[in-house]
Amino acid sequence: METITVERVIDAPIDRVFEWLSVASNYTRAPIVLRERLVRPGTDAPYGEGAVRVLTWVIGRFRERITAYRPPHEFEYLVERSFPPSRHEGGKLTFTEVDGGTSVVWTTVAEVRLPFGAGVVTRIVVKPVISYVFRRVLTAADRDLRT
Repeated sequence: METITVERVIDAPIDRVFEWLSVASNYTRAPIVLRERLVRPGTDAPYGEGAVRVLTWVIGRFRERITAYRPPHEFEYLVERSFPPSRHEGGKLTFTEVDGGTSVVWTTVAEVRLPFGAGVVTRIVVKPVISYVFRRVLTAADRDLRT
């Protein structure tokens, strides 16, 4: 398993940044995300705890369940199914007010499923690709939210 972490300061208030990033339909504003569908709304908000969303990225398809939702400071998710197949121990986005906007830390722990060499392939190929994808979404958020 590899831990993948991407950080960025977005030039916008924490409430707006949290809202943008917790609503996964916004991810399609990044060219790397092709489609998003909310399969089941959450209990406290459409994309809140218990929500199930399906994201089709250039790199694959992921069915995710929101496992924690604490606006405007953090939310967590778990990839329940994916193509290509992967093992996922959870993802988390945290939001902190800082000078110049909102610091976002996006972390996920995952590994591609392969009969052998999964650790090496995840470290050498998957980790940089997922980091790139996360950065593209954060760039789209920053672009859309600039005050």
